[in-house]
Amino acid sequence: MHFFPSRNITMYMARLFVVRSFAVLMMLVLVLMTLDLLGESGKILAVPGNDQGDVLRYVTMRAPQIIARFLPFSVLLGTLITFATLSQNSEVVAMKAAGLSAHQILAPMFVASLGVALISFVFNDVVVAPNTQKLKVWKDAEYGAIAPDSDARNNVWVREGGDLINAGSVLGSGDNIVLDNVRVYLRANGGLRQVITAPNARYVDNAWLLENAETFDVATTEQTKVSNLVIGKGITPDRFNVLKVDGDSLAFLPLMRAIDDLRAAGRRTDNLEGILWHKLAGPLSTLLMPLLAAVAAFGLARSGALFVRAVLGMALGFTYFVADNFALAMGNLGAYPPWIAAWGPFLLFLLIGETVLIRTEE
Repeated sequence: MHFFPSRNITMYMARLFVVRSFAVLMMLVLVLMTLDLLGESGKILAVPGNDQGDVLRYVTMRAPQIIARFLPFSVLLGTLITFATLSQNSEVVAMKAAGLSAHQILAPMFVASLGVALISFVFNDVVVAPNTQKLKVWKDAEYGAIAPDSDARNNVWVREGGDLINAGSVLGSGDNIVLDNVRVYLRANGGLRQVITAPNARYVDNAWLLENAETFDVATTEQTKVSNLVIGKGITPDRFNVLKVDGDSLAFLPLMRAIDDLRAAGRRTDNLEGILWHKLAGPLSTLLMPLLAAVAAFGLARSGALFVRAVLGMALGFTYFVADNFALAMGNLGAYPPWIAAWGPFLLFLLIGETVLIRTEE
């Protein structure tokens, strides 16, 4: 009737699981960071003025990304090593002989993995997201000096019905907003009908006034110059204040607010919603690792084929990661709803793991 075994066994199992998981994580981060530096250190040092300090700065921004990405892999490998050790020393047999069920043996690891998931979520929000944003800005500058922040917003797109409006840069806010290098793509019947270009546009009387505009008719290939042209009635200035959102560079709550802003501006948010939900499902994937790797401890037959059972556990775990990435890709394409893209693989492999464990051990 007790879900957990004795206190000594609980602490012993949890300690083995946590120590081996983080040991594998440290080894993976060290190896992968070294390989990453082999390709990037040359680019960093090639910039005049950069030195060893800039390489270390890159490490501080890149290492959190590697930790966040490979933490679930480390938990899987740490679980397999723990189960292989317990099985080889016949400790699992001893625990089952004492009356413990398979779920009771796994219970300490479930609790420990829940703690790891909580740490992973906080780490992703506090450390990984800000460093991801800084690293992307630095890479865009080709590891050179980063320009100070300004009020300008570059390459902003707004969709109104089937038409598209592109502003090379957006300055100001409210009714005083100014669009530079404006291009308007008017579409009809699924094809491009007309292209309007203008050096700037201002918001006047609930519409946009294009000065010194040029129109190009696709059907007739005629180009016409217009001194003043009014377009976009009903398109409010706030729609040009919403930038392209990088879900990986934002924490959970800021990303949720950005999705609300984009939705209010009439933009598609399915891919960002998938990333938002995956910020929860990703860390919780550590809960699945003890369940998926349990075949290494129990197995269908006590034939002593420890290596084969460990390989099966590893294959099951890596299949989950493949399915998870595939679901996210399908969510970005709009083929899957966001919550299915984020939670579908988690729920599927939770059922698979429980089915295998109950039918073979319970």
